[in-house]
Amino acid sequence: MSHRLDYAKAAPEGYKAFGAVYVAVQKSGLPKELVDLVYLRVSQINGCTFCIDMHSRDLLKAGLAVDKLVLVPAWREGGAVFSARERAALAWAETVTRVADTGVPDAEYDAASAEFNKKELADLTYAIGLMNAFNRLGVSFRATPAAAVHAAQAA
Repeated sequence: MSHRLDYAKAAPEGYKAFGAVYVAVQKSGLPKELVDLVYLRVSQINGCTFCIDMHSRDLLKAGLAVDKLVLVPAWREGGAVFSARERAALAWAETVTRVADTGVPDAEYDAASAEFNKKELADLTYAIGLMNAFNRLGVSFRATPAAAVHAAQAA
């Protein structure tokens, strides 16, 4: 898979606008690890190798245990590895990311609302929407993950 386009250079104003949303999410008060877990799960669903690589590395660098990282795709079966809040965020991330299939049912909203106040849920949904947008850019333009860069350099 070869890189198609550097979208940040081709359209810097759009990239800056997404960057502003990213900063707003960072300043939202949501825990960084929670947001990064959501970014990772959304990226896994969308198959964005660049973002999967980046957010996995970010989580590991921040001290997330490998045991937890490898269970993110199967978090529902992870038991106590994930807190109730993390499980609610991951469930919300999945239903919002798959909106065309799920329609985001009331039960999913009610479950997320039980763990997050209105502002937190709005901020979490901004994060999910942002990552979905970045995933679409990454997949469409074949952003090269760091792991692929390192493998090419080693070859």
